[in-house]
Amino acid sequence: MASDRELVKSVRRHQVPTWWRDAKLGIFVHWTPASVPAFAPVDAEIGELMARRDPQAMAWSPYSEWYENSLRFPESPAARHHAEVYGTRDYHDFAADWEAGLASWDPDEWAARFAATGARYVVLVTKHHDGYCLWPTDVPNPHRPGFHSARDVVGELAEAVRAQGLRFGVYYSGGLDWTFNDHPIGAFSDLLAAQPRGDYVGYAEAHVRELIARYQPSVLWNDISWPASSARLAGLLLEYYAAVPDGVVNDRFMPWSAAWEAAKTKPARMVLDRVAARSAKADRGIVPPKPPMFDVRTPEYTVFDTVQTTPWECVRGIDRSFGHNRASSEEFFLARDELLWSLTDITAKGGNLLLNVGPRGEDATIAEPQLRRLEWLGEFTSAVGDALYATRPWISPAGRGPGFEVRYTARDTTVFALVRGDGIVDITLAEVRSTPTTTVGRVGGGSLTFEPQPRGIRVTLDEPLEAGAPVAIALDHVEAESQR
Repeated sequence: MASDRELVKSVRRHQVPTWWRDAKLGIFVHWTPASVPAFAPVDAEIGELMARRDPQAMAWSPYSEWYENSLRFPESPAARHHAEVYGTRDYHDFAADWEAGLASWDPDEWAARFAATGARYVVLVTKHHDGYCLWPTDVPNPHRPGFHSARDVVGELAEAVRAQGLRFGVYYSGGLDWTFNDHPIGAFSDLLAAQPRGDYVGYAEAHVRELIARYQPSVLWNDISWPASSARLAGLLLEYYAAVPDGVVNDRFMPWSAAWEAAKTKPARMVLDRVAARSAKADRGIVPPKPPMFDVRTPEYTVFDTVQTTPWECVRGIDRSFGHNRASSEEFFLARDELLWSLTDITAKGGNLLLNVGPRGEDATIAEPQLRRLEWLGEFTSAVGDALYATRPWISPAGRGPGFEVRYTARDTTVFALVRGDGIVDITLAEVRSTPTTTVGRVGGGSLTFEPQPRGIRVTLDEPLEAGAPVAIALDHVEAESQR
């Protein structure tokens, strides 16, 4: 029998599949009973909130899917909103409203919209922290029987997504389940007290095994942490890789350790909260700690500043929330330039963008501000996709010049320059040196005139740059300019 260390080593030998590295864009879907009240304050993004060192910071969470937790703080915006709109109604009653909304759900329409963005995979939240399951699980919840959908939402969306040629993945909240442990979470250190143990360990494992067996997910995306030890987790992940050899595991499977109990003391909690606040400020968002076993990193509402050797994806919502938030107005959604440049920048640094969609709970539709941004992505990837998909970071990932910025990607003998600016026709790419066989053209267009410079090459565009969407230039058979 393999030792615990050998099991962990076996998991760590798994290689991230090419399909995932080539994908560049995925769609995340947060759609839970919390999508019915669909409320969260919009005052701050999550990174800013966590950097404040407020012991009740998460009571003001901008994430509407954390609504149930926010209700546990009587003075929170969510608690005040709930009292005004719903009175004393229990959170769990929203599940019936959510299920009734499925009558108008069209998974094929969703899948078609997701495919039209140019996304290559979709990850659905199958169970969030509230414990509600989006599939008719055979694993009974001992604390809230029948707290799951009668309709197989997971299976239907998986079928629709795959019919569009996309990969399908599942999110599962392994670290939190408020039907097992409803300890209020205000600060980072509260996560330790809120993580269930006991019979929850077997419950979570049984759920994940069921998801693997039924849906063969291409992505296994856990959240927060994992309630079992490293060895026990390694066995589960090896089962997953055996069932889905080209599957992908994210970096939020931090296994349970006895040290967590010691970390629940008041002095340890103070240290944890101080470190978490410092990290949130430095990272400008949330960067999960590295667990012993994972395939890809998942910074949340932030991006890495440099090219990463480890595969990674930025995970974020279209606005400040993952779940649908009625309180979000246009100013809190990603602007067109911000969205498209984010995908460009992440790709140049070797990452993927996992962009979340938060459908409405009462009628299973996607709100217009979100649909508009999905359309922007589709227009952009249709125009410049050749400079994004199946590319890798180039030697010089970024550059700039008078009035413009550039990000570089590469594939085979071609370097792609994705440039944004406004009103400029002539641009000098200082990071690139031409060779006798160099050709330059616009991706999706014709050839472009270029001229070698003492440093770099000057390219004359066929039309001026326009604010809002980068253009992509294909540079064949060029070299990197010396960085002297």
